Amino acid sequence: MPLMQVIVLAIVQGLTEFLPVSSTAHLYLTSWLLGWNTEALDFDISLHIGTLFAVLIYFFSDWVQIVAQGLRLGKAQDEELRQNPKLFWLLVIGTIPVGIAGLLFDKQAEGPWRNPIVMGAMLVLVGVLMWFGESAGLRARSLASVHETDAVSIGLAQALAVVPGVSRSGITITAGLFRNLTREAAARYSFLLSTPAIGAAAAKALYDMHKHGGLHAILNTSFIVGVLVSAATGCVVIAWFLNYLRRSSLRPFVYYRIIFGIIVLALAFIRRPA
Repeated sequence: MPLMQVIVLAIVQGLTEFLPVSSTAHLYLTSWLLGWNTEALDFDISLHIGTLFAVLIYFFSDWVQIVAQGLRLGKAQDEELRQNPKLFWLLVIGTIPVGIAGLLFDKQAEGPWRNPIVMGAMLVLVGVLMWFGESAGLRARSLASVHETDAVSIGLAQALAVVPGVSRSGITITAGLFRNLTREAAARYSFLLSTPAIGAAAAKALYDMHKHGGLHAILNTSFIVGVLVSAATGCVVIAWFLNYLRRSSLRPFVYYRIIFGIIVLALAFIRRPA
């Protein structure tokens, strides 16, 4: 894959993985419109590893505190984390649904569902759900108040993200808003919950590469650039988005999703073969 193509798509991945707009849809549709081939397994691995690094780097301190407190190895320094000593196990509970969904629907998600009509429809539908979440949520609860019902509800929402166009962050933040979390708490919990799922996706991609002839084949310039660019972009986006949510609403992303989804659906019908 040409290096400029890798850089462009890695930036798209880093920008859209953590914003509630669907990275899968943006990667697929960017390539579809430009006539690029992104089916290379090493490219897929580089993007997964890049976004995994982004979330691990940004939330490294949080994860150290969450794991230590969950395993009773120490107390968290962060006030919200310290007030929720069960958070590690709540994240474990919340990860189970997406693991099951991935095992059951992996072939559909990578096959028949991966088309502009499905993605366009999901962009619009989840955009409407985000609007209702913004309107209905009380935005009164912090990360310290997250409990088992929240973990199951948001975990089930994350399972829906196996459908291309849904957006992992979009659907889980929306579920958090419906559970009356503040926007920042919903986003922070969403990103923490995404870490095991992104890690599992990266591990699966590495395993697939091993089956197709060995991991040594991926250590090339394009792979390294894809990892570095998507990781750096992802870190910047996470920091910006959390800061944005402290003072602003999700409505601009709602409007973006709905408009973009309608455009995608229109293009899909226009470009359908006769």
